[in-house]
Amino acid sequence: MISKKRIIEPDIIKYPIITDKTTKDIENNSYCFKVTKKSNKNQIKATIEEIFNVKVKKINTLNMPHKIKTIGKFKGKTTQHKKAIIQLHKEYTIKLFED
Repeated sequence: MISKKRIIEPDIIKYPIITDKTTKDIENNSYCFKVTKKSNKNQIKATIEEIFNVKVKKINTLNMPHKIKTIGKFKGKTTQHKKAIIQLHKEYTIKLFED
């Protein structure tokens, strides 16, 4: 029987996304992180569980599209990134803010 070894790379998770909507979702034990574009759900789950010592219930990922930004007369695009929305089991939490 071959056992699968979980690949844990701490650089998969770049930073948590903090907005009004995501801070409201923290009450429902749902957290939002910016992750690398090539990472998959299994890698994200293993990394979150290892770094924060929690159990992940569900993961949703989405590739965020470019946004067009205008500064003066110049137009450009923001970089494209991948967002992971992580739902934890009820007994676990991640402390993102200092009290």
